[in-house]
Formats: sequence, structure tokens, C-alpha cells
Amino acid sequence: MIRTVESPPPASAPVLAAYSYCEAVTGQQARNFAYGIRLLPTPKRRAMSALYAFSRRVDDIGDGALAADVKVARLEDTRTLLDRVRAGKVEEDDTDPVAVALSHAASAFPIPLGGLDELIDGVLMDVRGETYETWDDLKVYCRCVAGAIGRLSLGVFGTEAGARGTERAAEYADTLGLALQLTNILRDVREDAEGGRTYLPSDDLAKFGCSAGFDGPTPPEGSDFTGLVHFEVRRARALFAEGYRLLPLLDRRSGACVAAMAGIYRRLLDRIERDPEAVLRGRVSLPGREKAYVAVRGLSGLDTRHASRRSPVRQTARRRT
Repeated sequence: MIRTVESPPPASAPVLAAYSYCEAVTGQQARNFAYGIRLLPTPKRRAMSALYAFSRRVDDIGDGALAADVKVARLEDTRTLLDRVRAGKVEEDDTDPVAVALSHAASAFPIPLGGLDELIDGVLMDVRGETYETWDDLKVYCRCVAGAIGRLSLGVFGTEAGARGTERAAEYADTLGLALQLTNILRDVREDAEGGRTYLPSDDLAKFGCSAGFDGPTPPEGSDFTGLVHFEVRRARALFAEGYRLLPLLDRRSGACVAAMAGIYRRLLDRIERDPEAVLRGRVSLPGREKAYVAVRGLSGLDTRHASRRSPVRQTARRRT
């Protein structure tokens, strides 16, 4: 069971400045993420921004134009910095604002920092150019780069006192991360192909005649690209359904944050399902007004109530009455 610290320690001026830097990075580079965390109380929002800023740094190393050996060295330097954070050896006047903010967040909340080691491991998989034969293979990667982020976030959110089934909260957070990552993979299939990366399992690509890859705005000749996308959409929907069981285990504002972030990706999935080839023509996204609606829906608690009705704990309780 994970419980949030009720009264985080006050932040000094240098720490507040470090958090401001992280919030600026988040607002500029992660609009979907930023839509969700703005629903959190200030201490949690700042901590989530620190997690994002560190994760962004790791991702940027992996996505950059440096030689592979240089990327590996820089990722290991980032792991060394994480070790300093973990050991409490980052001073408030340190020149790295991300390290300062993350160190303070880790002192305020029970964040499982090992999840950031997993993220680094996942980005190293990208640097090595790994491909995935089966969904089980791809899940290993998704758990590193997204499931771990779900578990890290849960350390900030905490679980609601008195909620039943909190022992499975980390599992649900992990699964929701997988759902978001698979949606990302579908959305970015053309962009990734142009960068020389293929994430969808080769078994699935072969099944639907898509092994030739996606190097243009139309599917490979003779392929069933629509069938492939719909197959992966069904997989993602099953992951969302399982991951949404996290919502009733969170307090109202944390639940709203998760519902908003996940809701944006579920709507992206809907758009991709309606027009699969759109992902080959450009990036599929939601307009701001639709994101705002998803945030309001999250605050209303509608998704949480729906997930609560589907909760296996509640279903078991009903059968016993």
C-alpha cells in the first residue's frame, strides 16, 4: 500500500526556483501531461514536474543525434546523478535545477526512484536499436519507459485512506502506463519508421502483411494495415480497462489527474481507430477544447465512478450479498 505524505516539507527559495524550471519544461514539452497535472494540488504538481523534467532529459539523450556510444555514456552519467539524488547528496544550491527539484520531491513523497533506472534501461534499448518479436517482448520495453512512470507517479499520488484493493495499485498504474505507451506507438508509427525504429511486434506485422514497414503516407502494398491497427487498438483498450481500476484507489484530485491524462490518450485511440491511415499522414492529436473537456470530465469523477462500478472488489462484494 502506498500512502502520500500529508504535509510535505516547506520548499526554500532555491528549491522553488528549481521547481519553476521543471514546470516550465513540462508546460513547453508535454502538453498532454501538463493538462493532467494542473489538476493536482501544488506540492504534487511540482513533484510530477520534477519527475517529468528528469524523464525528458533521459528521453532527449535517446532521441538526439549523438553517436550511440556517446548516448550510452550520457545515460550512465544520468544514472550517476540519480544515485546522488537517491543518496540525498544533492544540495539545494546545486547548479542542476532538475536534480534539486527531484531530490526535494523524493524527500516529500515515497517515490520509487528505481523506476527512473528502468526508464534509463528502456532508453538504452532504443539506443541499441532493439526490435520486438512478440507482444510479451514489447511489454518489457513498455514497462521500462511507461509502466515505470505510472509507478513513479503513484508514489506522488498516494492511495486513498480506506480504499479497498490498494495492494494492486502499483499493478494498475503499470498497466495504465502500458496502455498509454501502446497508444503512443500507434500514433508515432510513421515518425518512428523515419527514425529507423520499429516498435510493433514483428509477429503482428507479419500477420497483417506489414513487415515491409511504414516509410510513406500509405500502407505497404497488399497489407491489411487497418486490421493491424484495429488489432492493436483492442489490445490497448483492454489495458486501459484494467489500468482504470486505479482511479477509485486515488483521492479526488489525483484521480482527476490520471483520468485527464488517460482520457486524452483514449480519445486519441478513438481517432486512430476511426481513421487508421491518419497515423501515416501525420501526427494525430486532439484540439485544446477537447482536452479541456477531458479535464473537466476527470474533475467530475465520472471516470472514477465508472471504474469503481467495474472494480473486481466491488463485484465480489455484490456477489456475497
